[in-house]
Amino acid sequence: MLNQNKISILLADDDLFTREGIRTLLGKKAPDIEIIGETGSGNGIKQLIADLRPQILLLDLVMPNLIPAEQVKWVCENYPNTTVLILSSHTDERYLANMMEAGAAGCLDKGVLVSKLISEIRRAADGHILFDKIQQDKASQWRKNIGDKIESLTDQERAILKCLAQGMDNKEIAAKLDVTITTVSFHTKNIFVKLQVKSRLQAALWARDNLPDNLYKNIG
Repeated sequence: MLNQNKISILLADDDLFTREGIRTLLGKKAPDIEIIGETGSGNGIKQLIADLRPQILLLDLVMPNLIPAEQVKWVCENYPNTTVLILSSHTDERYLANMMEAGAAGCLDKGVLVSKLISEIRRAADGHILFDKIQQDKASQWRKNIGDKIESLTDQERAILKCLAQGMDNKEIAAKLDVTITTVSFHTKNIFVKLQVKSRLQAALWARDNLPDNLYKNIG
């Protein structure tokens, strides 16, 4: 039975030793915080949220079967009483921007001090937004850099970039967009220049890595 006097946490991390370490440390140093469930895969999160209704989802960003932004957005939309707090070694500008936009309360590096982790869990449970000014500035600059490159693309180039991100070759792109292969080749070279990449693979990876999760599907 859920203890209403404790901050309840669902811990989602694919590293068993990390989960054990967090559980042990919180058990010793934070009697007001209780881990009520754990999962090492994105597959189990939705059902556990529905069953356990934790106050905090403490979420790693790189796990099997997990699209982070989609998962965070789903939790925020369907279980607004569950606050998502990111604890991950992946806290660069792209992840910060994606998590802010998806609705997470904060993003902590796994190297954070235990005392800081505990205080941030408590603050998140109280409804505070934890992204600090440095994180906000990094995310803002990342959005501007990415936005400038996307804005530099023509509508046709955006459509081709979408196809590249989906793994299509020039023949498939030409058929889909009803243009010639020569036209596809011409615009693809322009995309390389504007995105500062050297190959179609790099362009596809740029779209996947630098845009919010799955947003590349909607380019064009």
